[in-house]
Amino acid sequence: MFESSIDRVPDVFMQVPLVNFVLLATMLFTIGIVGVLIRKNAIIIFMSIELMLNAVNLLLIAFSSYRSDPNGQIFVFFIMAVAAAEVAVGLAIIVMIFRNIKTIDISLLNRLKG
Repeated sequence: MFESSIDRVPDVFMQVPLVNFVLLATMLFTIGIVGVLIRKNAIIIFMSIELMLNAVNLLLIAFSSYRSDPNGQIFVFFIMAVAAAEVAVGLAIIVMIFRNIKTIDISLLNRLKG
C-alpha cells in the first residue's frame, strides 16, 4: 500500500537513460582536463581537479543506482572526504606560495628553487 522512498529513488534514475549520465560526466571530465592543462592559475587548476572528481562521482552514483548497489555511493562518500582534505591542503599551499612570490601563476614557481 505505502511505498518507501528508497523504492522510488531508482525509478527516477531509470527515467533518464544511463547514456545521458555518461555523456554529462564525460563533458565535465573533459572540461576539467582542459582546465588543468591550459590554465596557469593555481586556484582554477584546483577547481578543475574538483570538477573531474565530481564527474567520477556522478558516474559512480548513476551506475550504483542503476544496479541497485550501494557500494558506489559509499565510495563517493570517501572520495568527497579525500577531496575536502585535498582542498584544505592545496589552499594552504597556494597561500604559502602567494606569500613568497606574490602571485599564484604556476609558471612562476621556478622561483621557489632553494
